[in-house]
Amino acid sequence: MKKINIAIDGPAGAGKSSIAREVASQLGFVYVDTGALYRAIALFSTEYPTKKDFLKHLEDDCHLELKYFGGTQCIFLNGENVTESIRTPEVSMKASEVSALPEVREFLLETQKDIAREYNVIMDGRDIGTVVLPDADLKIYLTASAEERASRRYLEMEDKPDKPTYDQILEDIRQRDYNDMHRAVSPLRQADDAVLIDSTTMGFHEVCEEIMDLIEQRLDVE
Repeated sequence: MKKINIAIDGPAGAGKSSIAREVASQLGFVYVDTGALYRAIALFSTEYPTKKDFLKHLEDDCHLELKYFGGTQCIFLNGENVTESIRTPEVSMKASEVSALPEVREFLLETQKDIAREYNVIMDGRDIGTVVLPDADLKIYLTASAEERASRRYLEMEDKPDKPTYDQILEDIRQRDYNDMHRAVSPLRQADDAVLIDSTTMGFHEVCEEIMDLIEQRLDVE
């Protein structure tokens, strides 16, 4: 039986991961955070002094696994759980850099497709509806203003002693948007058949409800 695939794309800080995770939990689907895969590769790349060295070792020495514990996705890099260590601002910016490399995108493409063939999935990222799952049953482009996304990220980091300023976060988000939208390979864009959801003035549960309504209207999901 064909598996149901739902693609959620959008810029950094739009809430894709938390929303996709919640909707997948409600549906009993597997949630695939593709951003975590790129972040893990970014972390791997820091072990090598040059891009050439990194790419030389990518195929044979970078082993990624997705494991699920109580419905929560954890990412393992060469046997080590790096779920927490890939969430630093430094790794975020590095992920934006490595995701622009054709070799990296090719390395992960079949991994993502294999997961979607095996499970009912909600997969979020930058090019899911346009490249990874072009035949997805439902495509959503989730966005919000850069200022709102920076505010959300700032609040998330409020208790961290070394948190960046709001202006620094806003600048990082704008830079990531530019990098993601202007890279030569698989740039971030809204798929022609994707439903646009702008969450600038919406709460978390409002967005989840809107997506659940779309799923009920368009897909045969019980």
